[in-house]
Amino acid sequence: MGRTYAEKNAAIAELKENLSQSQIAIVIDYKGLSVAEITDLRRRLRPTGTTCKVTKNTLMGLAVDGDDNWQPMQELLKGSSAFLLVKEDISGAIKAYQDFQKASKKTELRGGVMDGRLLSEADLKAISDLPSKEQLIAQIAGAINGLATKLAVGINEVPSSLARALQAVSDKENKEDNQEAA
Repeated sequence: MGRTYAEKNAAIAELKENLSQSQIAIVIDYKGLSVAEITDLRRRLRPTGTTCKVTKNTLMGLAVDGDDNWQPMQELLKGSSAFLLVKEDISGAIKAYQDFQKASKKTELRGGVMDGRLLSEADLKAISDLPSKEQLIAQIAGAINGLATKLAVGINEVPSSLARALQAVSDKENKEDNQEAA
């Protein structure tokens, strides 16, 4: 039994809502995956803030129709499609999918869409090679901490250098006074 018109409209509205919250949408061919394997994929993607939606291409086509950000996805809508809608960690989601793909060897990456641009498999691979958000934050924090440490050492050096200079002048004057007295 097929879906009613109201159910289809509700599914399209849900897809639009998920897309509006996503940074990137990745389309995979999931043909041949069992329910357990799809569940495993979803479990792997969950920590990265990614939703795996298995829906008909026509419904996704209707959801992206008229939206310039997601319109390029129309080119990827063929065959058995699953959609990875990434809300948070893009490179982490792609890495999680690649790990799953290596283990199952049943899926195929078709491409993705981000900011109105169609992404190839090579583009997605390049994105996955980027450091995660947490790694970037850690690198920036480390750089700031290193700069602050150098600044603090430099500021502490000024009074010490001044004290050493004054001590050297004082020692020189004392030495000269002692030579004159002798």
